[in-house]
Order: sequence, then C-alpha cells, then structure tokens
Amino acid sequence: MTRGRRRRGLAVLAVVAVLATGCAGDDDPEADDPTPEPTAATEQPSPAPDSDRSNVAAYHDQTIDWSDCGEYQCGSVEVPMDYADPSGATVEIQLKRAPAESKDPIGTMFVNPGGPGASGVDYLESFAPQMSDEVLDNYDIIGFDPRGVAESDPLVCLDDAELDELVAYDPDPDTPDEVTKATELARGLGEACADAGELSAHMSTEEVARDLDILRAVVGDRKLTYYGASYGTYIGATYAELFPDRVGRVVLDGAIDPALSSVELNLQQVAGFQTAVEAYIDDCVGSGACPLGSDPDTAMDRLIEFLDGLDQEPLETNDPERPLTQSLGFYGVALPLYSQDLWPYLTQGLSDALEDGDGSVLLGFADTYLSRTPNGYSDNSAQVISAVNCLDHPVDLTTELIEQSESRYEQASPVFGRIFAWSMLTCSQWPIQPEQSAPEIDGAGAAPIVVVGSTRAPATPYRWAAALAGELQSGVLVSRDGDGHTGYHMGNACVDDAIDAYFVQGTVPDDGLSC
Repeated sequence: MTRGRRRRGLAVLAVVAVLATGCAGDDDPEADDPTPEPTAATEQPSPAPDSDRSNVAAYHDQTIDWSDCGEYQCGSVEVPMDYADPSGATVEIQLKRAPAESKDPIGTMFVNPGGPGASGVDYLESFAPQMSDEVLDNYDIIGFDPRGVAESDPLVCLDDAELDELVAYDPDPDTPDEVTKATELARGLGEACADAGELSAHMSTEEVARDLDILRAVVGDRKLTYYGASYGTYIGATYAELFPDRVGRVVLDGAIDPALSSVELNLQQVAGFQTAVEAYIDDCVGSGACPLGSDPDTAMDRLIEFLDGLDQEPLETNDPERPLTQSLGFYGVALPLYSQDLWPYLTQGLSDALEDGDGSVLLGFADTYLSRTPNGYSDNSAQVISAVNCLDHPVDLTTELIEQSESRYEQASPVFGRIFAWSMLTCSQWPIQPEQSAPEIDGAGAAPIVVVGSTRAPATPYRWAAALAGELQSGVLVSRDGDGHTGYHMGNACVDDAIDAYFVQGTVPDDGLSC
C-alpha cells in the first residue's frame, strides 16, 4: 500500500484525551537487546480453536483479518475480559495499521495517544503521516483502542443529555446545595458505569498492558516496540513492570509519574497548567493586542475573573441550548494550552467572549476536548477517563476534605486550582473497587526505555518525566525546552532525530539529552 508521506505539524496531540483531572494515585489528604524480531506484515500464526481458551497463551494464536479502511488497514484481536478467568468473556480490541513500506520490516510499533479514553485507531491517522521515511519503511504502525474505549466494546454509562449535564455543571461548587448536586452527579456516573456491565470492573491500566502483550504476540514480535503519549506512558511503564524481558524499543512521551499520590499528581498537574497559562499570557501580552490586558498580572487577574464570572452568568454561544458555563469555559481555555499552535485561536476565543459576550469559540474547544459534535458525543472518552482512573487509584476523600484542600490548590494555580481540587470528587464517589492495587513500577530487567519531557508541558509537567526516568531502572531522559504537551514531532529536530535513531537503529540517546 502506498501512502503520501505528509509532514503535518501536530497542533494538538490527542486533543480530546489527556487532561486527567479526575483521579490518579493513592489517596493522601496531603538490558536485553531491544531489537524486535522481524515479522512479515501479512503472515500470522493460525488461530486457536474456540474451545482452547483455558489460558492467556491461547490468545496469542490468533490471526488478524486485516481489511482496507481508507488509507490504512483495520482488524481486531480478542482478549480476556478478566485475566483471572481467561476462559470467560472476551473483549474485542480494534486496530488500525499503516503497513511498513519495506518488504522486510523490523516489526510492529504500537502507538497510544493517552487519555485514558483516547482512540489509538483515530490517532494513527495523525501519527503515521508525521513519521520519517526510515520509520515508515521499517515498521508496521498500529494504533489500538484500549478495552472499553471508542470501538473496543465501548463502555457507555450515560446518554448524551446526562453527559451534557455532568460536564457543564459547576466545577468548583461553593454552596451546600451545589456540593450536594455535584456529589449526586459524580456518584451517578459511577453507578451508571457499574450498571453498564462486567467490563466496568476490568478497565484498569494493568489489564490494558496485558492486552498489549497479547497484541505483541499476535503480530509475531518477540519484543514490544511502543510509543505512548501522556497516559499512554503509564500503559508503557506498566507493561515494563509486568513484562520487562519483552520490552524492546519503548518511548514514553509527556510522562506520568506513577509513584505520586492522587493529591500530589493533581497538585503538580495543576501547577503544570499554571506554568502553561503563564507562558500563554506572556505571549498574548507581548503581541500588543491581548484581550486580557497589557501586562501579565492584569491579564492573569482578568482570566480568573472571567472564569469565575461564568459561574453566575454563562455566555451565549452559537448553540442556544448550550451556554458557556464555568466548566465548559475551563475546558475551552485548557485545551489550547496543549499546543502553542493553538494560542492565537485561544486569544480569538477570549476576545469574542470578553468583548462581544460570545462564547462560541471557547465552546468549540470544549466540545473538541469532550468529543462532542452537533449530533452528540462521537466517543466515550469523557466517561471512560473516570472508569480507568478510579480503578487504577481509588480515592477516599470526603467533601469536607476537598473543601479544606482548596487553598493548597489555589496556591499551585490561582486560575485552575479550585477546579482541580473538586475534580477529586468523582473518584471519591466511585462505587467499583479494584480487585488488586496498581503495581509499583521500576521495570527492573527491561531494555533502555526513553522518557521524553517538555519543560512547559501543561497536563504532564516536566518533573514527571524526570521522575519516571529515574524510577525506571533502565530509564533514559530526553528533555525538550518548549511549550506543549509532548516532545516528539513538535518541531524540535534534536528530539525527533534521537527518537528516530532509537526506533530504527536501536541507538539509545544519551541519558539527560537536552534539546
């Protein structure tokens, strides 16, 4: 199959998927040869008989029935819903592949854009065209929808109207009635997911990592080649902990630090967004035409005032039924911080809102983040993010403890602090308890794992990448000085060349490489 080798800049990496403000961490009130075995793009093992599902290894003996879907090929693989009972119910994982252009590829590269809840199948269409000729020649590149996500037997808990009410409601309730309502909505999401079926109890990242090992085996690779962004780094790090001897060339970009408690993750993440919004405001003010004001302090105060004002007076938008509430305004401002390419559009949206009382542009950003179209939600990302995070790291916080934490969050971010404090409410109300704790991660015995961090990243602050590279026994840190969420294909040739050389030649970057 021939594909045009386009070189499009990635304006937003996994634009709907990576703002993990729900819950991720424990509750706290305060080298093998990395080269994969070559595999032919079209030759797969014979499938196992349907009756032979008594152990996980039987799932390795599947054949993927690839079929053309646009420029790419689509297929699926079965995995056990419950790894404690591999002979029971299954989940069908959907795949999309960009076949290698070489007749003798190195192997398969699996890619995941994050979330939890982003579609790797959709992501492939933006990821593959940016790859160098050498990578395209040498790898089949496969994007996959993790279990319960997008097209992989999606977990759907709420209908569109219910989800609209949830995502638009006051994100930092400040009266007893608002706290009660917010708690009811959070609890309602968890109960609806519990009622949606058995899959809701099997959405953990550990199970996704086990699924990924089945995918690796089915395509015939001895070791895993993987690129994960944002939450996708947690999948990759968990894989390294579970299967260190099967780690090949793995890149974790825009990393999450799995060693942090939920509160510290949340506090550090909101500090990352504060760093990003400060960088945006400096750029906006420097342009000489910033709708927030002519100096950074004034601009910051006006942004805080604008978001707070939406709580009492939402703005009209081009959808008469959906005004710009404080929650939707938050999403509308936060999403463009993921990429400097979007800053001019954020300025336009703020100008429309502040000068004309029109929240349409910011609502458009919020809808993009939430995967909402004029016809409803196009995927389940806005729901499944909680289903995964709350299973990975359950939280036990009362509303009183959340209220007490507000000042600490506001110190980390005057703009977004209270919203992040109250984001802990969802997992504190989650009714589904994990069967076991998430594993501690050091990846002992794994081949070198490249961890990439950007110095002014919003959702995954640079300190997380530095921490993960240190926690992984074979971690190698690559630092990108810049704005935006991730480092690869963000306009930095130093980063791109280092990662390409690692994927194609197996050349491990110098630990501490600064780009």
